[in-house]
This record gives sequence, structure tokens and C-alpha cells, in this order.
Amino acid sequence: MSKRGLPTGVQMRHDFHYVEELNRGNRPIGKIIAIDKIEPNPEQPRTEIGDLTELTNSIKEKGVLEPLLVKPTGDGRFMIIAGERRWRASNLAGLEEVPCIELDIDENGVAEIALIENLQRKDLTIWEEADGLRALATRFGYTQDQIAKKISKGRTTVTELMTIAGLPDGIREKCSKLGIASKSTLLEIARQFDEKAMYDFVARISEGGLDRESVRKAARPESEDQRPRSSTNSAASRSSDPFKYVSRENGFGLRIQFDGQDAPAKKDILKALKETFDYVNQNSAG
Repeated sequence: MSKRGLPTGVQMRHDFHYVEELNRGNRPIGKIIAIDKIEPNPEQPRTEIGDLTELTNSIKEKGVLEPLLVKPTGDGRFMIIAGERRWRASNLAGLEEVPCIELDIDENGVAEIALIENLQRKDLTIWEEADGLRALATRFGYTQDQIAKKISKGRTTVTELMTIAGLPDGIREKCSKLGIASKSTLLEIARQFDEKAMYDFVARISEGGLDRESVRKAARPESEDQRPRSSTNSAASRSSDPFKYVSRENGFGLRIQFDGQDAPAKKDILKALKETFDYVNQNSAG
């Protein structure tokens, strides 16, 4: 490997990158830049750099396989948009130059790309991931479908993480203190009807030391498998009965069907309404 950062014999490539989609009218320029002419982004959303040992060893052996994204700041210097870990590891590996893709974009574009790259990391906590997705939606106006495409995650995963991002600060703090970090458990907490119900549910988890399946059952204490079963004919009839509501003032009707379940309890209906409210609130265009 040469001191220029690229493996020996390898030229700068222009592979498709998500930044090309964000900057269709601003063609990226690939170049080799002196490492001491590059500086970190002071607004980088990532606060923990982490252990660089493995990355440094990889760069020593193979070079920098993915160019840094940089923005010119004047006087021949550049600010990192994406790739600060590669830059730091390259310093530790003794490189003098690194491969970069130069982008001339505004501050909003810099923040957007940095956030998207940050979300593609593998070592994010559940809170970092959830808050990052919420920032894409609130700061840059992306829909959940657009977010899923840009960070290469399923739409369902994005919806679930956005639901977790909406947890009240007090609930977050309580969960962090208790070491509750499972996505499935946090989802069950977020789906409780109101903040009081969330606190009560967290307390039950803490007191009972519940595993994943126990948490699921605790969240649905009145589910079908825990209720007295009626006769076959009666159950078949009741399982298809939806909850219906017709507004007398605003001219709309509401119907909720619970698949494979006897007549729903009040708690089930309230949770269904809250889940629907959260979905519409997070996905509305205005």
C-alpha cells in the first residue's frame, strides 16, 4: 500500500453512492488530498468515534477502500462530510494522503449526508438509530418510505424505530436506567395508551424481570389465549365483530377489525386507536 491511501495499482473509482442521489446537479470530483489539509466536521452527529484498531490495521494492509466525502472550506483546506473514522485511522496508519470525493454543497446538504452515513453504521444504539431517523423526518422532511430507501432498511423497521423515537423523555430515562434496550420491549412500552400506562408497564417489567415473550404477554393480558373460551359457534360469530364508531358532529365513521380474536376489550381498542394515531401523525404530509 502506498502513502496515498489507495491500495497499490488501484485507481480512484466513481461507484454509485447515495450522495449522487442527493446531489444530482453537483457532480462529485474524485481526488487525492493531503491528510493534513483535511479537518473534521464540527457538527458531526456522531459523538463517539469508537475503537479504531481494526480499521487502522485494515488500512495499513489494504488502503482506504472507500473515499472520504469532503467539502472545500477555502485556502486549500477541506472539511469532512463523511468518513471521519477513516480519516483518523489513516492518520494512525501513517498515511500522508487519502482518496476523497469533493462535494460543493451547502450546510444543510452536509448535515443531511453526515446523518445518513451515521445511520448506516452497524454499532448504533437503539436510541441513536431512532433519533437519527426522526431527525431525517423532522429536519429534512423525508417520509418513512424515503428514509427506508436511503438507509437500506425495511419500511416496517423504520416505522417501529420512529415509534420508539416518540417515547417521552421520562420514559426514555427510566428505560436507560433499567437497561431496557430491546427494540421489541421498547415497542410494547411505546404502544401503551398514555404516559401513565407506559410508566406502569415499565415498572412491571422491572419488577418481574420479564423476558421477551413474557413482555409480549404482559402487554396483552386480555388476549384471546387468556380469556375463557365460549362455544365454537359463538366464538366464530364474535371474532368477526368489529369495533365501530360513527361521529355525530364531524361526518366520519371508524371501524376496527381484530383478526382471530373474540370481541375486543376496551384496552385493546384504546391501543389500536393510539397505534393508528401515531402512524398518521408520523406519516402525514403536513
